[in-house]
Amino acid sequence: MSDAAEFVDATLQREGDPHRAGAEQARLRSELRFYGASVGAVRGTIRDALRRYPGLTHDEITALSSELWAVPVFERRLAAIVLLQSRVRMLQNSDLTRIEGFVRAARLPVLVDLLGDGVVGPLLALLDPPGRTRAQTVLDRWVNDGDEWLRRAALLAREQAGGDRAGSEHAG
Repeated sequence: MSDAAEFVDATLQREGDPHRAGAEQARLRSELRFYGASVGAVRGTIRDALRRYPGLTHDEITALSSELWAVPVFERRLAAIVLLQSRVRMLQNSDLTRIEGFVRAARLPVLVDLLGDGVVGPLLALLDPPGRTRAQTVLDRWVNDGDEWLRRAALLAREQAGGDRAGSEHAG
């Protein structure tokens, strides 16, 4: 595990509360493990990690997000999303492949929604016209995919990015 991932994981565990962990797991009906850290603690941990490890490159940010996501713990996955949200200006349309994997594995509305309207939507809005066109092609595929979570993320992303083609291809 990278130093940054170790820092995030250790901090989230310290911030955790077993009672909150159990309550959140039951509320979300998830098979993920939970540390019981609050959303504020997750956000603060990512803010602290970015201060502690300044100058992370695009590749380091995306690798760290994957490293956090790889362990099936809710707060780690939430931290991966917060990391991507905080550095969305660094992301590229090619990062949609990684994000697609996150969406397919998320299987929770809260995580899928944050990925769709908190990462993909803002990314679309920031892309130059050629990049946005390529990204829209990816979202066209998502909207027509058999995975309900991928369709949900695509529709939320389009809505967040300004509705481009959002209403033209509703998949059941």
